[in-house]
Amino acid sequence: MIGRILGTYFAGRFFSAVAMIFFSCVSLIMLVDFLEMSRRTADRDAVTTGVVALLTLYRAPAFTEQLLPFAVLFGGIFSFVMLSKRLELVVARAVGLSAWQFTSPAVIVAFLIGVFATCVFNPVSADFKERANRMESEIFNSAPSGSLLGPAKGAFWIRQQSVDGQAIIKAQATQQSGRELLNVTVFEFDKADRLVERVEAKSAILEHGYWVLSEVRVLIPGFEQEQFASFLIATNLDPAQIQESLLSAETVSFWQLPEAIKNAEQAGFGAARYRLQLQSLLARPFLLVAMVLIAAAVGLRIFRFGGVGQTILGGVLAGFLLYLGTKLAEDLGEAGVVHPIAAAWFPAVAGIFLGVLVLLHREDG
Repeated sequence: MIGRILGTYFAGRFFSAVAMIFFSCVSLIMLVDFLEMSRRTADRDAVTTGVVALLTLYRAPAFTEQLLPFAVLFGGIFSFVMLSKRLELVVARAVGLSAWQFTSPAVIVAFLIGVFATCVFNPVSADFKERANRMESEIFNSAPSGSLLGPAKGAFWIRQQSVDGQAIIKAQATQQSGRELLNVTVFEFDKADRLVERVEAKSAILEHGYWVLSEVRVLIPGFEQEQFASFLIATNLDPAQIQESLLSAETVSFWQLPEAIKNAEQAGFGAARYRLQLQSLLARPFLLVAMVLIAAAVGLRIFRFGGVGQTILGGVLAGFLLYLGTKLAEDLGEAGVVHPIAAAWFPAVAGIFLGVLVLLHREDG
């Protein structure tokens, strides 16, 4: 059994390597994103450097969630390579420690990182992503030249039915879990499907049975346009239906996903993407463990057989293939081809079994 001091040392080396790679990549991503946002907002005098920096900060967690498995993989490879290069793993083997014993501290740390990422970092990422969507809507979809609406790129479309007839709603962004829409256009039709009026508004808030629009411009064919501070439009939609129509699963935090699944099912909508997101977050610690086992197989190969460059390349390719397999399974699960539980858990379980088999093949003690 590995001692507490040696186990803490190995765990510290692994965690330091992961943290170094993770924060280095995060800094690079934020710098590139800041420069890109600065370029896109160069012609907007109202957008200061501080606003761009805050937007970059809000956008960063969503990117870094995708980065975490690679940080664990590369951090594990780096730490095991350095331990092997300094002959520390050779000494550990000489005193009777097996590969499972000096790998277990890194496995435990990776699992705890995954738990933290799921329970703490993901809710922060979801909240920051919603704030980033709101800021981007205010910056890029704000009304130019007297129009209340920005470009239609990236717009959301909703069809609703009410006592007044059918209406089609276009919105540039959403917040408050889908209860508020930003930069809204409503095309209202009568019961004979004839266009009655077009309503443009800066925002729309969903209440029970109606929308409350603010800063409104109403255009009726054959009449001059009218402007109102607020305007009401009837609807048969509820927050659960809006959430299902507009929100991506990535904008719902881990702790809110069970409620989102319940609301979607009660509203009669499919909840597959929410179930897939929930299962993917639950499987994340085990996916990180799989990355550590792949890295351990690389480190063990180095000090026993040589061939550093080729073995590291093989470990990196294995990690990338595992990640690509995870994304492919998620796509199949979201499309309904594979059950969400199988789509979320199969890559992590398969990666763990693959890493264990490689270590069993190479471990002779």
